[in-house]
Amino acid sequence: MPAPPPPPDAATAPAAEDPAALLTRLEWTVLRRLDGLLQGDHRTLWRGAGLDLADLREYQPGDDVRHIDWNVSARLQTPHVRQFTEDRELTAWFLVDLSGSMGFGSTGRSKQALAEAVVAALARLLTRHGNRVGALLYRPAAATPLTVLPPGAGRGAVLRLIAALRAPAAPAAGDRAPRPARRGATPPAPPPTRLAELLDRAAGVLRRRGLLFVLSDFISEPGWAAPLGRLARRHELLAVRLLDPAELDLPPLGLLTVADAETGEQLLVDTGDPGFRQRYAALAAAHEQALQDALAGAGADVLELATGDDLLATLLRYVALRRQRARAGAHHRLPAAASAEPAGQALPA
Repeated sequence: MPAPPPPPDAATAPAAEDPAALLTRLEWTVLRRLDGLLQGDHRTLWRGAGLDLADLREYQPGDDVRHIDWNVSARLQTPHVRQFTEDRELTAWFLVDLSGSMGFGSTGRSKQALAEAVVAALARLLTRHGNRVGALLYRPAAATPLTVLPPGAGRGAVLRLIAALRAPAAPAAGDRAPRPARRGATPPAPPPTRLAELLDRAAGVLRRRGLLFVLSDFISEPGWAAPLGRLARRHELLAVRLLDPAELDLPPLGLLTVADAETGEQLLVDTGDPGFRQRYAALAAAHEQALQDALAGAGADVLELATGDDLLATLLRYVALRRQRARAGAHHRLPAAASAEPAGQALPA
């Protein structure tokens, strides 16, 4: 009797899978390997009761005498007290781009499905240690493009977050059902993606410093780099750039009708033409360089994740990035597995 097939990878689970089943799958296949690796990575800027020494200052009337550092006081001939880093729960926010281009995927998994798996894994990893998670969801085609999910704790908050990622865009109140288009009529173009709207809204909502994850393919109108840089200066921010291999290297599949998910424009192309594929590769390389320059200029750490990548292996590489960043004190870009540097080489700054 042949051996039973292995369970499917959690990150490749279909988008229609029940949120609870997806989360359980991630807990067994991903979180068991990551649990404990990120503990101690997050420190607050607040002073209070804790275990980590933050600073020393002169004693003032009303201070707790138990915090006096007698050795320092004897050397300086002035009473000094210890200050500690206050133990506070971490609040993490997920800023998720759910525009039309996020529905593309040539490997059997769309970028949006990949974003769901990343959000579910990271959110559950954080909530298992008493932290809270919230989200800002951006759907340009919806009547209300921006949706705010207040922070919550526990497994229930993660399930609500997954359900909100899959919820269809609700029409505006009082809107009528769209009439069928007349024969020969051009359907209206969807609204363009303006990622800056999501980032500007986040700057107004997130008043307290925290941990931010920005998940997007960054296919958007210009203008998002400046607000991303402002968020990176105030918060600990990781930009998770989601991509598909076909966006960088078009496979030779013959004549294809391709559609722009952002504008709806359709075009018949010959992917078997070497000249066309060469021009496509040149344009993709130019776009890739411009995108990397914009992300580097924003000063945020970048994690690139392709639809064909293994989620667990990528998150383990992210942990290594955090360790390297803590030692070097600089921002880094972690490329997707398809374009990752050979083992042993340092990540580019």
